[in-house]
Amino acid sequence: MAQVFFDTLKFVETLEAAGVSAAQARAFSTAVKESHEAAEVATKADLVEVKRDIEDLRKEMDNRFDMVGAKIDKLSLQLTVKFGGMLVIAVGVLAAIIKLPL
Repeated sequence: MAQVFFDTLKFVETLEAAGVSAAQARAFSTAVKESHEAAEVATKADLVEVKRDIEDLRKEMDNRFDMVGAKIDKLSLQLTVKFGGMLVIAVGVLAAIIKLPL
């Protein structure tokens, strides 16, 4: 978890300069500091890592889609060859039937 920089002294001094009592300024400062400590904040490094992970995933998905596309192309060719073979056989059988003497 990343730490958020928070200058408590400057915060208290700013509040006191605005007319807030010292006790209230310290209480506000403590509350804000504790809320920052409890917050989970993403750093630039975290975002860079997430972006890298997304790019890696995108590359992996592209590779898988390329493999699937290649398999589909192969199956398409096989089906075309089989259909062509069936068509040749059907034409041959039809020609043989036509030439049969009645």
